[in-house]
Amino acid sequence: MISNAQHDAPAAQDAEGDLQRLADALTPAPDGGLRERKKRARREALIDATHRLVEAHGLDAVTVEAICAEAGVSTRTFFNYFETKDDAVLGHVPWQLDSEAAVAFAAGGPTGHLLSDLESLVGSFLQDPPVGRDRFNRAFEIAAREPRLLARHLAWFEQHKGQIVALVEQRLGDQPERSPLVVAALALFLTHATFMHWDESGGAGEGGDHLAFVVAELRALVTD
Repeated sequence: MISNAQHDAPAAQDAEGDLQRLADALTPAPDGGLRERKKRARREALIDATHRLVEAHGLDAVTVEAICAEAGVSTRTFFNYFETKDDAVLGHVPWQLDSEAAVAFAAGGPTGHLLSDLESLVGSFLQDPPVGRDRFNRAFEIAAREPRLLARHLAWFEQHKGQIVALVEQRLGDQPERSPLVVAALALFLTHATFMHWDESGGAGEGGDHLAFVVAELRALVTD
């Protein structure tokens, strides 16, 4: 178990960088989004601190207290952003289905074919994650070495099934020809299967490539 005071020089410099990023985020923005910028910067600082400590010491050796010391925040602040240490590793952020891809899906696009559009929607989660590609990739590299993290991520995604159903209902309209629950379940399946295949490959390649493989396998199965 590492102590809160065990910071080497590079780690201290990284922590200073986190604090500088937070200070930069406090600069008033023309769009009035100061509060959201501040929250985002603090969340990212916590994720980055967690990644540094886990990479240096291993997941089980890192405590929430050590993460807070590394990021320069209180434990109370940590739990305002994450339920658990595992969520900080994975970069779990508030779920927002208002992206350009989600809007396009709800409007009937981008292709007009439901499975292809589901692939585009799920792919957008992989290609443009809220915490950024670098943090997302680091999180997945760690998760590939820690099986419980992948299970946690899939469970977290499952918790948002209701929001996915609502998005599908927008897409299908008041008298849908397809079951919104089934379509939403398919979106979850594509996500689960993609992460499982990605993990099986040792984390190699891009998420979109693994998603394309899963969709191709699904098409082959249903036409067999």
